[in-house]
Amino acid sequence: MSSFKVPVGPLHVALEEPMYFKVEVEGETITGLEITAGHVHRGLEYLAMKRNFFQNITLTERLCSLCSNSHPTTYCMALEEIAGIKVPERGQYLRVIADEVKRVASNLFNVGIMAHIIGFDSLFMHVLETREIIQDVKETVYGNRMDLGANCIGGVKYNLDTAKVEYLLTQIARIKTPVEEIKSIYNTDKFIGMRTKGVGVISKASALDFGLVGPVARASGIVNDVRKDAPYAVYDKLNFEIQSRPDGDVWSRAMVRLDEVLVALSLIEQCLRALPEGQVCVTNLPIIPAGQAIAKTEAPRGELLYYLKTDGSDKPERLKWRVPSYPNWDALHIMMQGGKISDVPLIVNSIDPCISCTER
Repeated sequence: MSSFKVPVGPLHVALEEPMYFKVEVEGETITGLEITAGHVHRGLEYLAMKRNFFQNITLTERLCSLCSNSHPTTYCMALEEIAGIKVPERGQYLRVIADEVKRVASNLFNVGIMAHIIGFDSLFMHVLETREIIQDVKETVYGNRMDLGANCIGGVKYNLDTAKVEYLLTQIARIKTPVEEIKSIYNTDKFIGMRTKGVGVISKASALDFGLVGPVARASGIVNDVRKDAPYAVYDKLNFEIQSRPDGDVWSRAMVRLDEVLVALSLIEQCLRALPEGQVCVTNLPIIPAGQAIAKTEAPRGELLYYLKTDGSDKPERLKWRVPSYPNWDALHIMMQGGKISDVPLIVNSIDPCISCTER
């Protein structure tokens, strides 16, 4: 049987974002993969050095739409480490709430797209309709459906009064039942199982070799989460378990994300019920001295790491980030090997790649 290469991307009906592949196939079976990165490189690390610390909060939030809040959170944490700024406890709780709200929206979007790819469009619409509840929460609390603008140096820019706390608790209670229903469908539907179980498999050993992070790693049995392993904000005061699955296939990655939606909803509830009184941010204008720091958080896609170096001016000397999609997409070489060409979009979507984050 002759082999040939099938170009996929950068703009292709099978891809939700502009990735560029050359898939080697024999018949319908994938035998090799070549990933060409850099198609949408934007030079944001260079731009960051031309803007002051406050402008970069806005810039980093625009790295990505689905995990946008994680970027300014991590960036501000690095700044606060250098400047020795202690974020007020209420501000830390509010940071966690914003991060977990974004996690719910991001994970639901990914599993909804999976349903769309396999042709289960009624389920796709059901998931996106459920996601609209959290989108409405974002618009009501933060004034925007995507970029929340929640963070500032030394805390957050928003606050919650009693009415908004009650509103949030009501919406969390409202979304839980449909999320449980969606999880049950993904767990029991035979059509979903036929298309996703045993597809795009990567073992725990290979996942460790590739340094996978986030739901992709946890779906291969790696019990790793920055919120537990290196707690930040107030995660060490909250009660939750790391969600994982052993099989490392497309289905497992979807189920881990649905499990983590329910965990995120629980974390938001815990924060709202334990929300302390006090300031939401430091009141003085922060001064950032010369220094360097590394900060990391658990973004919806996994470990997000920021390196910041300052020289005493009002602009970074160097700002660099390592996003979760960077190690995850290299593992597509393993996930696709021996698979069918019709499964390419499913496998790519299962790692939830953020191209704008990766090709920054």
